[in-house]
Amino acid sequence: MNRRPLTLLIAAAIVALEGLVALGLGVYVAVETLIGKPDDMTTAAAEAGFGVLVGAGLLWVAWGGLFKMERWGRAPGVLTQIFMVPVAVTLIQSGQPQLGIPLLVIAVAGLATLLAPPTTHALYGDG
Repeated sequence: MNRRPLTLLIAAAIVALEGLVALGLGVYVAVETLIGKPDDMTTAAAEAGFGVLVGAGLLWVAWGGLFKMERWGRAPGVLTQIFMVPVAVTLIQSGQPQLGIPLLVIAVAGLATLLAPPTTHALYGDG
C-alpha cells in the first residue's frame, strides 16, 4: 500500500493543476482590484479571496490528501470534477468552446483517475 498507482498520481496532478489555476486567477483578480478601479470593490475583493481560497484548498487536497494517499482527499477531488462539468458545458454553450472543451476533458480525466480501481485500492485497501 506504499506505492502510489499512476492513476492516483495523475489525479493528484490534475487537482493540483486546477488549484494552481484557481490560485492564479484569484491573485490576478486581487492585483487588478488593487491597481484598477473596480465597479464594486466588495465584489472584486470577494472574488479574489474566493479564488485564492479555492486554489489553496485544491492544492491542499492534491498534496495532503491524494499524493499522501489519504482517504479524505478523494471526496473533494471528485466533487470538484463534478462541479466543473456544468461549468464546462455552460462555456461551450455560450460560445467559448476553446475554454469549455479543455475544461470538460480535464474534469472527465480527473473523475476517471479518481474513481479508477487502482486509486480506490490505494486509498481504501482490499476491504
